[in-house]
Amino acid sequence: MDSIDSKILMQLQENAKQNTKEIAAKVGLSVTPTYERIRKLEQAEVIKSYVALLDRTKIGKELIAYCHVTLSKQQKKLADSFKKEILLLPDIMECHQVSGNFDYLLKIAVDDIAGFHEFINEKLSIINGISTIHSSFVLNSVKDSTAYNI
Repeated sequence: MDSIDSKILMQLQENAKQNTKEIAAKVGLSVTPTYERIRKLEQAEVIKSYVALLDRTKIGKELIAYCHVTLSKQQKKLADSFKKEILLLPDIMECHQVSGNFDYLLKIAVDDIAGFHEFINEKLSIINGISTIHSSFVLNSVKDSTAYNI
């Protein structure tokens, strides 16, 4: 990957609906080499997919919570089971295994505090092996980006 590939990726992160001609003009290449570079980045899975980023408040996801989850034991079988269960819960947008005082960090998007209460009581807390759940709620987002600086 070189600086041109980086420029292409930055353009796609900014607006994936741009056509190849628009991207080519912005990165200083002609259309065909730009197209070929994008295709190679897709084949190498540097570009994993193209998505639409939604305004969560306009679709009713008013509450974002981060949950710190600690498992009761540090066992592979328990961790594998936890991961499988997490993948079945669409309200969890992100799940990261982390170092430190807890095992996993979850990002959860729900409609409101009642929806969060229901999610915790009826979905998350019933997963086998969870010892503790600590939650924090987003009050205001200072920066909310999905783009990587390349």
